[in-house]
Amino acid sequence: MRLIIKYLRPLFRRMFFGLSIKSTGTLVELAIPYILSYILKSVVLKESIPLIVAWGLLMIFCSVFACVFNIWANRLAAGVARDFSEKLRNDLFAKTVSLSAAQTDAFTVASLESRITTDTYNVHGFVNMMQRMGVRAPILLIGGIAITLIMDSYLALSMLAVLPFIFITVMLISKKGVPLYTKVQKSVDRMIGVVREDAQGIRVIKALSKEKYEHGRYDAANTALVKNEKKAGITMGLVNPVMTLLMNIGIVAVIAMSAPRAAAGVSDSETVIAFIQYFTMISTAMMSVTRIFNMYTRSSASARRIEEVLSTPEDLTVKKGPDAPLKPADDAHIEFDHVSFSYLGGHTDLSDISFKLKRGGHLGIIGATGSGKTTLIKLLMRFYDVTDGCIKINGRDIRTIPRHELYSMFGAAMQNDFVFGGTIEENIEFFRGKNGVDIYGAAKTAQAEEFITSFGDGFSHMLSPKGTNVSGGQRQRLLISRALASKPDILILDDSSSALDYKTDAALRKALKRDMGGTTVVTVAQRVSSVKDCDTIIVLEYGEMIGMGTHEQLLRTCPEYREISDSQMGGAILD
Repeated sequence: MRLIIKYLRPLFRRMFFGLSIKSTGTLVELAIPYILSYILKSVVLKESIPLIVAWGLLMIFCSVFACVFNIWANRLAAGVARDFSEKLRNDLFAKTVSLSAAQTDAFTVASLESRITTDTYNVHGFVNMMQRMGVRAPILLIGGIAITLIMDSYLALSMLAVLPFIFITVMLISKKGVPLYTKVQKSVDRMIGVVREDAQGIRVIKALSKEKYEHGRYDAANTALVKNEKKAGITMGLVNPVMTLLMNIGIVAVIAMSAPRAAAGVSDSETVIAFIQYFTMISTAMMSVTRIFNMYTRSSASARRIEEVLSTPEDLTVKKGPDAPLKPADDAHIEFDHVSFSYLGGHTDLSDISFKLKRGGHLGIIGATGSGKTTLIKLLMRFYDVTDGCIKINGRDIRTIPRHELYSMFGAAMQNDFVFGGTIEENIEFFRGKNGVDIYGAAKTAQAEEFITSFGDGFSHMLSPKGTNVSGGQRQRLLISRALASKPDILILDDSSSALDYKTDAALRKALKRDMGGTTVVTVAQRVSSVKDCDTIIVLEYGEMIGMGTHEQLLRTCPEYREISDSQMGGAILD
């Protein structure tokens, strides 16, 4: 609960004010049964209608006063809970987007989504309930017990005898609730993961007629969630009936013991009536305490999951480097110096990669699926840190460059980039404050201008989420336009022209050479035609660099590259 207290601390004043109002309203409500007992004992005997009406109006006033103050306090509680959860969600989201790729992989995207939504909702509910019931219930409980002890300690003690059994029941059951609800949240993570995958791949699922199979996957995840929720619900659901049974035993005990005392003149019926009302209040308070403990177990599990993310240390820290950028002697813009990398620490995904690329140069990376092409790009952009060796930009180890400064050097069109629901202009500009000249110029270089202007509303044309209302090639050209709009020092094209026809691909390469002269371009591709004009081409296979040179050099020295070239272009050189 340290996490909750930390985020509630700035709201303590508002909470104190709201809890003071709640306490006042509850204390007034607590006086109503006592006033009724007094009316029955003393006022009625005087047989004065005006006096009875006056005391009756006092009861009505107390009821209205308690009602108004409780509503007021509840509104304040809702405001505190809202501001608390808003701050918590903002910080959790900010932390989530700042996690490294390795940390995101460890948590999984589905789990992070669940923590931002379901877990914060659970904690929000607990904070709201604690303010509404956390003061009211103890006051009714302790106040009711105190007043009944004053009115008739003998009857009160018979009622109090059941309370220890109630507390023991609540504590034992609630202790089991936290691990059960933790399992429930993990099941939610798995179900969200299935839904997320199916939503992203719905077209492939339909094309391959795998709806039934995916429904089975979802049903398995949903069944596991239902099983865990059922177990947690049954366990926590035992509290209410057990409490009701014990409280009813207490009421029966009070009535049974009050009968002979009333007959003997030691007690009276008015006291018994007041006792039953107070016992009802105490029962209500105990039920509220049960609901609080129930919510506590759920929110405690959620708070721990949220804190796991918030307390995750930054693993891609900026290391100490030279105060001023170093200019390499050989004028290398990008340098890989014996770089090796492994995602999981066992199998080596990249092994001993070394090369240099001058500013304004064009690097092509080609290889079979799984050869490590995208991994190399991720290391260059420092989504992951190298296992061995180092990567330098302008002679500086990228581990010494602040994250914002490093990322501002790049413009990237990745193979799994997204298009959001908005205009074409918004998708290219991407809320970076770029002007129309940058946007239109980028679209022209990316060979997107022609199809954009074919729409009646041009750059104001609305795109659907994921860009489903444009073709694959059009979507790729929009993503390349987005990368070019920032006029980056380094342009990354990771398989971003795979959906383009050969003519458009060739026009794109010519436009890049013409318009992006001072920009270093790194192109990852499956097609030889996309990289053959690059100054340097690297051939990867199983994470190892098996060839490096120009297109002509690799045709002579690298059999694997020559095989790829022959299979795609018949050995010819295409313009």
